[in-house]
Amino acid sequence: MTVLRTPRLQLRELNLEDDAFILELLNDEAFLRYIGDKGVRTPADARNYLQQGPIDSYQRNGFGLYAVCTHGGPTAPVGICGLVRREGLQDPDVGFAFLARHRGRGYAVEAAAAVLDLGTHTLKLPRIVAITAPDNWGSIRVLEKIGMKFDRLMSLSDRADDEVKLFVQSA
Repeated sequence: MTVLRTPRLQLRELNLEDDAFILELLNDEAFLRYIGDKGVRTPADARNYLQQGPIDSYQRNGFGLYAVCTHGGPTAPVGICGLVRREGLQDPDVGFAFLARHRGRGYAVEAAAAVLDLGTHTLKLPRIVAITAPDNWGSIRVLEKIGMKFDRLMSLSDRADDEVKLFVQSA
């Protein structure tokens, strides 16, 4: 189901047929470094991740991570972008990740701006945040380009090495 369209992209709900894409994305070197190891190693793991993550989130929250596809290009996703209810955060946050071969084309900025607009104007969410690893300069630039501002360093767990940068919507 298509959720959003931008000039170059279509964002749609992820489904179990996206297992090969999710397997590749979640094992991408940058994903593992900046987002974390989700333990997805097989197509069955990927389907389980999809079912318990994005697909469940659509039903529980009315939003989630979406497959980002290019118009007129291959139907396979180039990345994911959406809103996530994350443990440790009071507000939904904008999340995104793109396959290495599709980075550097402005897709993350275009998709994240559309998702932020969806959350603010269509879903009427009172506050949307974003988190990123302190040294993930690519994601930090994306968040700044869509109008989010650094608020503070915080931890999502009791572990001191779990520190992230929190970004908030600017007024």
